[in-house]
Amino acid sequence: MCSVHDTVEFEKRGIPSTTIITEAFKTAADFQFKGKGMADHPYVKLPHPVSNLTPDEMKSVTKDFLDEVAGQLQK
Repeated sequence: MCSVHDTVEFEKRGIPSTTIITEAFKTAADFQFKGKGMADHPYVKLPHPVSNLTPDEMKSVTKDFLDEVAGQLQK
Protein backbone atom coordinates (compact mmCIF):
# COMPACT_ATOMS: atom_id res chain seq x y z
CA MET A 1 0.00 0.00 0.00
CA CYS A 2 1.80 3.08 -1.23
CA SER A 3 -0.47 5.39 0.76
CA VAL A 4 0.70 3.84 4.04
CA HIS A 5 4.33 4.13 2.95
CA ASP A 6 3.80 7.79 2.02
CA THR A 7 2.08 8.50 5.34
CA VAL A 8 4.97 6.95 7.27
CA GLU A 9 7.56 8.92 5.28
CA PHE A 10 5.71 12.21 5.86
CA GLU A 11 5.40 11.47 9.58
CA LYS A 12 9.14 10.72 9.83
CA ARG A 13 9.73 14.21 8.43
CA GLY A 14 7.42 15.75 11.02
CA ILE A 15 4.57 16.34 8.59
CA PRO A 16 1.22 15.17 9.99
CA SER A 17 -0.33 12.71 7.58
CA THR A 18 -3.08 10.15 7.32
CA THR A 19 -4.18 7.42 4.97
CA ILE A 20 -7.66 7.05 3.56
CA ILE A 21 -8.73 3.51 2.72
CA THR A 22 -11.93 1.55 2.34
CA GLU A 23 -12.91 -0.99 4.98
CA ALA A 24 -11.81 -3.86 2.72
CA PHE A 25 -8.18 -2.77 3.13
CA LYS A 26 -8.13 -2.49 6.94
CA THR A 27 -6.09 -5.67 7.49
CA ALA A 28 -3.57 -4.65 4.83
CA ALA A 29 -3.23 -1.15 6.32
CA ASP A 30 -2.76 -2.56 9.84
CA PHE A 31 -0.10 -4.96 8.55
CA GLN A 32 1.75 -2.24 6.63
CA PHE A 33 1.72 0.27 9.49
CA LYS A 34 2.97 -2.40 11.90
CA GLY A 35 5.72 -3.38 9.47
CA LYS A 36 6.80 0.26 9.19
CA GLY A 37 7.00 0.62 12.99
CA MET A 38 3.82 2.67 13.38
CA ALA A 39 1.32 0.04 14.49
CA ASP A 40 -0.96 2.55 16.20
CA HIS A 41 -1.01 5.19 13.48
CA PRO A 42 -4.60 6.24 12.77
CA TYR A 43 -6.17 6.14 9.34
CA VAL A 44 -9.60 6.83 7.89
CA LYS A 45 -11.83 3.98 6.73
CA LEU A 46 -14.46 4.72 4.13
CA PRO A 47 -17.19 2.18 3.42
CA HIS A 48 -16.42 -0.35 0.69
CA PRO A 49 -16.82 -0.26 -2.24
CA VAL A 50 -16.50 3.28 -3.55
CA SER A 51 -15.39 2.58 -7.11
CA ASN A 52 -18.97 2.25 -8.29
CA LEU A 53 -20.12 5.58 -6.83
CA THR A 54 -20.95 8.60 -8.95
CA PRO A 55 -18.96 11.77 -8.23
CA ASP A 56 -21.92 13.19 -6.29
CA GLU A 57 -22.28 10.00 -4.23
CA MET A 58 -18.56 10.00 -3.47
CA LYS A 59 -18.75 13.63 -2.42
CA SER A 60 -21.59 12.75 -0.06
CA VAL A 61 -19.66 9.83 1.48
CA THR A 62 -16.44 11.77 1.96
CA LYS A 63 -18.16 14.72 3.63
CA ASP A 64 -18.91 12.41 6.55
CA PHE A 65 -15.17 11.91 7.15
CA LEU A 66 -13.85 15.49 6.90
CA ASP A 67 -13.68 16.00 10.67
CA GLU A 68 -11.87 12.70 11.14
CA VAL A 69 -9.27 13.56 8.50
CA ALA A 70 -8.79 17.06 9.90
CA GLY A 71 -8.43 15.69 13.43
CA GLN A 72 -5.71 13.28 12.37
CA LEU A 73 -3.78 16.07 10.66
CA GLN A 74 -3.88 18.40 13.66
CA LYS A 75 -1.10 16.90 15.74
